[in-house]
Amino acid sequence: MNRSNLILTLICLGSFFILSAQKTEIYSHEKKAYQDALALYNNQQYQAAQAIFDKIKTNTKDYETEANSAYYSANAAIRLNQRGADKLMEDFVDRYPTSTKRNSAFLDVADYYFETGKYPYSLKWYKKVDQSAMSNNDKERFNFNNGYALYASKRPKQAERYLSKVSNSPKYGSQAKYYLGYIAYEQDDYDEASARFDQITDPELLNEKLSYYQADLNFKLGNFEEAIAMAKKQLPKSDRKEISELNKIIGESYFNLKQYDEAIPYLKKYRGRRGKLSNTDYYLTGYSHYKQGDYEGAIQQFNKIIGGTNSVSQNAYYHLAECYLKLDKKPEALNAFRNASQMDFSAEIQKDALLNYARLSYEIGNAYEPVPQVMATYLEKYPKDEHQQEIQELLVDSYITSKNFEGAMELLEKNKGYASKETYQKVAFYRGVELFIDGDYEPALERFSKSLKSAGNKDFEARALYWKAESAYRLNRFDEALTDFSEFKRLPASNKLPEYANLDYNLGYCHFKLKEYGNAISYFKNVTNSGTEENERLADSYLRLGDSYFVTSKYKSAQSAYNESSKMNGPERDYAAFQKALCSGFLGNSSAKIDGLNQFLTRYPKSSLRDDAFFELGNSYIKGGNENMGLQTYDRLIEEYGRSKFAPRAMLRQGLVHYNANRNDQALTKLKGVVQKYPNTQEAKQAVATAKLVYVDEGRVSEYAAWARNLDFVEVTDAELDNASFEAADRKRAEGKSEAAIKGYEDYLKEFPNGLHALQVNFNLAQLYFYKGNKEAALPKYKTVADSGSGEYTEQALTRVCEVYVGKQDYQSAIPYLQQLENTAEISQNRTFAQSNLMKGYYGQENYAQTIAYAEKVLKAPKIDNRIKSDAQIMIARSAIATNDERLAETAYQEVKKIATGELAAEAWYYDGYFKNKNQNFEASNTSVQKLAKDYSAYKEWGGKGLIIMAKNFYALGDAFQATYILESVITNFAEYNDIVAEAKGELSIIKSREAQSNSSVDPNGN
Repeated sequence: MNRSNLILTLICLGSFFILSAQKTEIYSHEKKAYQDALALYNNQQYQAAQAIFDKIKTNTKDYETEANSAYYSANAAIRLNQRGADKLMEDFVDRYPTSTKRNSAFLDVADYYFETGKYPYSLKWYKKVDQSAMSNNDKERFNFNNGYALYASKRPKQAERYLSKVSNSPKYGSQAKYYLGYIAYEQDDYDEASARFDQITDPELLNEKLSYYQADLNFKLGNFEEAIAMAKKQLPKSDRKEISELNKIIGESYFNLKQYDEAIPYLKKYRGRRGKLSNTDYYLTGYSHYKQGDYEGAIQQFNKIIGGTNSVSQNAYYHLAECYLKLDKKPEALNAFRNASQMDFSAEIQKDALLNYARLSYEIGNAYEPVPQVMATYLEKYPKDEHQQEIQELLVDSYITSKNFEGAMELLEKNKGYASKETYQKVAFYRGVELFIDGDYEPALERFSKSLKSAGNKDFEARALYWKAESAYRLNRFDEALTDFSEFKRLPASNKLPEYANLDYNLGYCHFKLKEYGNAISYFKNVTNSGTEENERLADSYLRLGDSYFVTSKYKSAQSAYNESSKMNGPERDYAAFQKALCSGFLGNSSAKIDGLNQFLTRYPKSSLRDDAFFELGNSYIKGGNENMGLQTYDRLIEEYGRSKFAPRAMLRQGLVHYNANRNDQALTKLKGVVQKYPNTQEAKQAVATAKLVYVDEGRVSEYAAWARNLDFVEVTDAELDNASFEAADRKRAEGKSEAAIKGYEDYLKEFPNGLHALQVNFNLAQLYFYKGNKEAALPKYKTVADSGSGEYTEQALTRVCEVYVGKQDYQSAIPYLQQLENTAEISQNRTFAQSNLMKGYYGQENYAQTIAYAEKVLKAPKIDNRIKSDAQIMIARSAIATNDERLAETAYQEVKKIATGELAAEAWYYDGYFKNKNQNFEASNTSVQKLAKDYSAYKEWGGKGLIIMAKNFYALGDAFQATYILESVITNFAEYNDIVAEAKGELSIIKSREAQSNSSVDPNGN
């Protein structure tokens, strides 16, 4: 080698040594930085480590160092939860596909997310791992972690696949078996779960976690004693939630072992899911109390079961009903049996519940559905049942006890084998009495006749005959009534019956109405001589005895009878005094008559007979020659009672007195006054005729003709034809030929619309139409008479006009006539009729002050029956309710309750319950509603309203089952009453919302 080559070689070698030394120095520095970063990373100082790794990654020329730095930097980002950390790791995998850290990256990231509990993230990265490139240790960790992450992510089937691979692992085996067992437990595979749990050997798992599930498993497998032992062992080591669940396991295990006394304390310590018990929980505790004979305790649990529709609920409601029965709470038992009978989970319970429901419905009544319908449902559902005969008998009796006598009659007429002829006889009789009380005399008479045709019981035969006679009497069929009363008297059973006491009185009236006054006298004397009658009836008997003597001209005897009646202080003592004075006149003692009439006018300032008395007194003065006093008395009558039928007569008499005394001008003034003030009356027509005589006497015929032509109510030139036409028609009426009479009267009115007899013809024609049932045709005729002013037929016509309008509920038209009748009626019953219907008319117009005023007038009226009294009290009560005067309403309804029948009684009992509820007297309120349900079930609307009150009562008493069941039944069974259903839904929603706070089985939305 030459020198130059040697030098060159030495230079190159020197450069190599220099370069080599520089490279080693750089490499050593980089390695130290990498090791420092790795140390920081391993000490979890990820932020500092990441900064160094990023710097190394940027500056290094070494592929492996760059790849590893990128790997640790991405890992640090993940642990620091930096945004885009996943992307950094994915970039690492993409950029360094040959890195030895590639598979470790997937596994490491997955393990990190697993350890931090982010199982969905860990599953994402485990999915990327290449399982074939892992060590055995890594594989076990991978399978366990992946399996657990899947389990935690609610994917048990996939979890089982991975956990099964490490079930025999020394490290992971116990935990894998635990989770595999728990998966089986959650899927109700209790045998598999038990087998898995039995294989666990890890003492920590055995002590801390497993006993609870093994206790529950043994319970679910029916190993109740083992479940109790394990649960009791676990109790001291458990948290609050587990303690509640373990108490449930122990309690239910004791329950299934029928050790109910042991079960109760544990069942009561169970707090439910999320603090709410379920219907089943309440059932278990309730049934345990029931089996111990603690019926109150059982009820407190059972009645919290709301809206249940399963076999547990059916059992609960059935046992709840039994508990109520044991404590004699029959209305509550009725509801519970009804509920159980409407479920079909157990046919045996359903049938027995329906049987008991039917029996209780019969015993205490039923507001949901007619009691007979309950019985019929049972017979239809179980036609060949061993209880068939019992239910058939109860079915018939149920019609009777619910007072549905018409329904009972129809049932027995279709099913004659259901009861005896005697039962039908009684049912028909009671239906007749019911109709009679309501004033429906024709159908009442028909039912009494049916009762008589099925006679089996002699007492009821006699009673039916008696009330048939009463019905005929009320229909003005006095001959028929007399025949039946007489037949009743001949029956051997009659003298033992309460009706017999009234017989002579009724026979006397029949003869009296038939104008057989001699016989009437005999019977009324029997009554007055017996001394057993009540004062009012005795006073009335003396009156009718006096009337009978009076019309047969036996004035002395009449006067004596009237005198006895007046001593009785009866409601018609004014009439007795008046008649006694008349008798003095007929006995020729005019001064005694005058004294008697004057005493009458002083003693009875409010009598309806005062106008009669003034007229008679005026006549007596004139007859006795005291013309001046007579004329003054007539003036007083006309001034005080200008609308009385006697006013035109008195004025006419004044005209005649002046005419007879040749005071013609004064006579004409009075006679013209009659015509002007009382046109269209018979007295006006007579006044015209008398005035004609005065004018003729004075030769002032042309003056008379001019005056008479202006009168449109009389045709003086056709008097004879007028009279003949009237008499022909009237004769037909007297002969009972009503159709011919109607035609004759109609012809008369066409010919003589303002004739001498026009008012009487209009009245007679109206009466004929009315009795034929043609009230529309009768009405205008009655109105013609009523509108004519005073007259003999005015009061009767007014009464009929009012009756027709009231019958049509046309109070708008009725009120003016009712007011007129009230002001002019001489018969007290007619005045009471007017006041009673004015009361109803004003109520319809929402004039509550007038309603109450007229109701109080009605209550003060003499001789009114209970039906009218209850009408008046109900009007006061309803008006008070409408004006929010509940104190007055409560008082009035109490009065109604004492005397009312039918629907008014139902209304009164409803409000009795209503006010007791408002006064928080809940038990008493329920008693009132039950009375309503039992005795007035025919009035469904009041029954439905009463049930809502009952539901409120039960809820206030802590019985949520009764409250909700009643309201649900109202909603189902009273759909035709929108207001009732709406109120029931509102109350039910409130209750369910409250109960849902403690009962998980209750829908808080009320569904």
